[in-house]
Amino acid sequence: MLEKIQVLCHSSIRFDKEKIIYFDPFKIEKNYNDANYIFITHDHYDHYSEEDIDKVIKEDTILIAPEGLLEKMQKHGYKNNNIITVKPNNQYSEKGIKFETMPAYNINKQFHPKENEWVGYVLELNNINYYIAGDTDITEENRKVKCDVAFVPVGGTYTMDYKEAAQLINEIKPKVAVPIHYGSVVGTKQDAENFIKMLLPIIEGKILLK
Repeated sequence: MLEKIQVLCHSSIRFDKEKIIYFDPFKIEKNYNDANYIFITHDHYDHYSEEDIDKVIKEDTILIAPEGLLEKMQKHGYKNNNIITVKPNNQYSEKGIKFETMPAYNINKQFHPKENEWVGYVLELNNINYYIAGDTDITEENRKVKCDVAFVPVGGTYTMDYKEAAQLINEIKPKVAVPIHYGSVVGTKQDAENFIKMLLPIIEGKILLK
């Protein structure tokens, strides 16, 4: 399920399946310009980085992002017909890709307000559902996520910490869980390791961030 998937840095994820798909590209080392799809969860600099998007985007790349980012993307010169804007709690099937949006927001802090309508994604590929949580706490919505693989923040401060992330994963019970959102802006590898130790035996915890 994790074959040809990398966590590049922080919350930056790359899928190399039938298509090349990036989530929140950040601190990309060089110009690859190989993306078929780029998913953005919200507009904080470590998730929406035009400098890094420009290193992976190509002429026909489809950009998928919350509606609130549209003006920023247009100002930067990304083409309208290559942009799909999304809102939470919706299902999408277009431009050759099928996914669902989950609200991503804070419960007990102010960094990611619910009214901003920022998102996580559940992406369906080869009959496997991948949940990329975005920057979020445990919410009534993400406690109902159905997925095979979950990528969840564990670094704390701005999102769930590793204990909360493990609580969420143990409730939704994916087959595999991958910690993200640590090792750069906030959080440590120890947070990722502690998260995996707290998972139920039926869930495989996997660290992909090198």
